[in-house]
This record gives sequence, structure tokens and C-alpha cells, in this order.
Amino acid sequence: MTRYADGHKDATRRRILDAAGRRFKRDGVDASGIAAVMADAGLTNGAFYAHFDSKDELVTHVVTDQVRHQSERAGIDLSAPDGLLAFIDDYLSRDHRDSISSGCPSAALLLDVSRGSASTRRAYGEEVVVMVDAMAALLDAKDPGGRRLAAMSLFASMVGILQLARALPDDLADELLTRGRHDVLRRAEQLLSGRTPHDQSREESS
Repeated sequence: MTRYADGHKDATRRRILDAAGRRFKRDGVDASGIAAVMADAGLTNGAFYAHFDSKDELVTHVVTDQVRHQSERAGIDLSAPDGLLAFIDDYLSRDHRDSISSGCPSAALLLDVSRGSASTRRAYGEEVVVMVDAMAALLDAKDPGGRRLAAMSLFASMVGILQLARALPDDLADELLTRGRHDVLRRAEQLLSGRTPHDQSREESS
């Protein structure tokens, strides 16, 4: 019987999750079979069932893992205001637009998640709330109860801009990213300082 070193199973599981994350984001969940994922990971199909009971279970774990480590993979610390602004700047960039397989799981997989199982949607929601709450903790909103919604709206704008940019011809996509990044950064700076867009408009007109 073959004996493996400590950590071998965890390392193999990590290879599967990473390979599935890249494959799902690039090709979509429905178009990505277990055989393709395992080939990407350099493993046999039989190894899959030592870690996951089904493709649905794999999807749930991939979604959780991808969202949980999103800001870490970008090398950004979301615990500081500068980190939030850096996150937005990196998110709405040409490099991110062109890096689907290594980029944001929300921009690549929202449709798959919405069509997925209840456990996948629940797992996604739980992880997105954790990330959004990290953003919300930085905001100086006048209504503390509205911080999460303000952060969620900010993130939703980022996701929508990126998704549309990926669907447009390059020239239009570049223009959208430039304007979208400017607008989202401006909103974020207002929320970080406690000012609303309405406050800003009144100041500029006075």
C-alpha cells in the first residue's frame, strides 16, 4: 500500500480547487467536466472522489475558496482605506479584464452560481458578505446600518463594469474601464470620508 507524506491529501485537494477555479471561470461550470478539471490538475479521474462526492460539491467548494481568497490573490489588504482603493484600481484594470481564469469569481461565475444548487448560492452569499463587510468596516457612512448595503452596491458596480468590459470591443472596453474606475473610486472616496454623492454635488454647486 502506498504511503504518502503528511499534507499530501491537502496538497492534492488544493491542486483540484485551483485547477477547477481556473477552468470554471474560463469556460463556465456546465462546459467543464470532471475529466478536464483533473487533467488540468495533473491527476487521474479516480483521484477526484477521494476529495469530493460530486461535481456540485466541487462547485460549492470552488466558489467558497475563490471568493474567500480574492483580495489575497491580488496581493491587497482590505483592512485599510488604501487597500480598498487599490482593490478598486486593480479590479477595474485592463489586466484584470483580460485575465478571466485568474480573476474575480463573481464577474466570471455569477450566472453559474445563480443557476446552481442552493448550497452553492448559500456558500457564495456567505463569502461575499465577509468580503463586503471588510469593505464596509472602512466606510464612514452617516447611517452605520447602511454600510453593508453601500459596500455591496460599490462591489456590484465593479462587477457589472468588468462584465460589460469583457463583452465589448477593446476600444469601448478601455473607455468603459477608465470612466468606470474613475466613478467607482470617486464614490469610494466619498464613502470613506463620510460624504455622500449628494453632499459632493451641493459642495460643487455652492
